Amino acid sequence: MTSRSECLGYEHAAGEELANLLASAARKRDEHWGRVATYSRKVFIPLTNLCRDSCGYCTFVKQPGEPGAGFLSPDEVMKIARRGEELGCKEALFSLGEKPELRYPEAARMLETLGYSSTLEYVVAMCDLVLKESTLIPHVNLGTMTRSEARRLKEVSGSVGMMLENISRRLVRPGMAHHACPDKVPVQRIRTLEATGAESTPTTTGILIGIGETWSERVDSLEAIASLHRRYGHIQEVIVQNFKAKPGTAMSRHSEPDLSDMLRTLAVARLILPAEVSLQAPPNLSEAFESYLDAGINDWGGVSPLTADHINPECAWPAIDEIEFRCAQKNVVLVERLTTYPRYVRDKDFVAPRAAAALSRMARADGYALEQIHADPDTAVLID
Repeated sequence: MTSRSECLGYEHAAGEELANLLASAARKRDEHWGRVATYSRKVFIPLTNLCRDSCGYCTFVKQPGEPGAGFLSPDEVMKIARRGEELGCKEALFSLGEKPELRYPEAARMLETLGYSSTLEYVVAMCDLVLKESTLIPHVNLGTMTRSEARRLKEVSGSVGMMLENISRRLVRPGMAHHACPDKVPVQRIRTLEATGAESTPTTTGILIGIGETWSERVDSLEAIASLHRRYGHIQEVIVQNFKAKPGTAMSRHSEPDLSDMLRTLAVARLILPAEVSLQAPPNLSEAFESYLDAGINDWGGVSPLTADHINPECAWPAIDEIEFRCAQKNVVLVERLTTYPRYVRDKDFVAPRAAAALSRMARADGYALEQIHADPDTAVLID
């Protein structure tokens, strides 16, 4: 196990020191995962773009009254799901703002019109609908939640996600990335990860780098995630995501992490995290994404042949064939997985019965995704 002091010492690793760091991380990946990188074929379902938080880097969120602000209808949800099925997708990734009804009366009225009293109730209902009327398996990025809320989501999903982003309370101070964001207070996010752990729910989390945090705060955040997994065994994957400056946001002029910074962070993440925890980096946020394989990643996350990345809409997904080609250049085989990682697929403690049934229909013997004949994604119409 790599010590905290060793990890702190890699902040400015370059040249031979960086090469040795990357080699150590890649060896640890190879020992557990082999020369394999996975991805999940998914559709984004942006259930609502209303949110009570005001992150300094976000363009996903809209305010009531802005064009396009609101909730998707059940028909709109199923339209996306069915088109995703045609293109061979197996995951329905529900992305949404956090608890907008607690800030905006307009959001509460929209939910009431739909027949629900909270965003949680509505996302549970839409996951239930997708499970009933499609072959897709929901993955839900609801945000902070209680243990009872985590229990309800587990019944209608294969996994849940919530980025820790960073454990530092500094980032909620005025002028920082998470100021005026009640759901980004670190203790609330840690409690949510404890709740999904207590409910034995396969959980995706991660850190967002380049938002004003220090190197030691990155290391502390990764160590906190590792500690949660050692306690509950539920962290299926950790994402290291690089900040992207977006016009019209408070952080539009903020500098972005460079490739070396990403590589150092990914390698340290691989060394800190237990070997069985998947390490992911998004392929659409770097032109040289194949270099992440040198730093010990084994997963590219959800890649959609149909829907845009609603969190980073300016960054198009690379084609799956292109990801496969770049993996091959690194002597890595690309394999499709499901929203639930193989070690959890048939574990009755970690997967509720309905999700388990859906997963069993989609999974091959080793827990990865069955290959299926599907429509040509080149003929797909991108759904915004």
